[in-house]
Amino acid sequence: MIRFEYPLGATPIDPDEALGLIPKHISTQADLNAWEELNIVEGANWIARQKIIQGLNEGLVRELHRRMFNQTWLWAGTFRKSAKNIGIDWTQIAVALKNLLDNTSYQITNKVMSIDEIAVRFHHQLVLIHAFPNGNGRHARLIADALIVNLGGKRFSWGSNTAITNLDVVRQNYLSALRTADKGDIAPLMDFARQ
Repeated sequence: MIRFEYPLGATPIDPDEALGLIPKHISTQADLNAWEELNIVEGANWIARQKIIQGLNEGLVRELHRRMFNQTWLWAGTFRKSAKNIGIDWTQIAVALKNLLDNTSYQITNKVMSIDEIAVRFHHQLVLIHAFPNGNGRHARLIADALIVNLGGKRFSWGSNTAITNLDVVRQNYLSALRTADKGDIAPLMDFARQ
C-alpha cells in the first residue's frame, strides 16, 4: 500500500478512500502524482469542449471530477462521505453546491461583477465546500478556468506568471490567498489568479 505524503495544506485521504486506488502498480507519492496528472489532462480536454455557462450544474461539476480522476480513484466524481480538515459538513454538500451554482448563474446573467471576480469567487466557494475526498483545489481551478473562458476571458495563471519557481512557495501563496478570501477579502486570490 502507498504511503501518502501530503504537501502543506493538503487534504489527507482517509483509509477507506485509500482503498479506492485503482492502479495497483503505484507505490510512491511521486508515482501517484504522475498518474493523477495524466488523468487530469483528460479531464482538462473534456471540460475545454463544454459550454459550461448553459450547463453549470451538479452533473457537470461531478463529471469533471470523474474525468479528472476516473483512472486513479474508484470514488472519482462522488461526493465525500467523511469529515476533512477543510470543507463543510459532508451531509450539506449537495445543498451548498446547488446554492453556489444558482448564485453563480445569477451573477453571470445579471453581470453583478466582473467575469474575473465571478470565476474567482466561484473557485473559492467550490474549494470551501470541498465536495470530493481529494483533488478539490485542482478541480476548482480547472472548472474556474473553463468558466472564465466561456465568459469570454482568458484562462487564469494561478501564480505561474511569477518569477517564483519553487512550487512550494507558489502553493503557500495560493493557500494564503484562499485563507484571506475565507475572511471576506477576495483581492489577494484575484491577484494570485492572474499572477
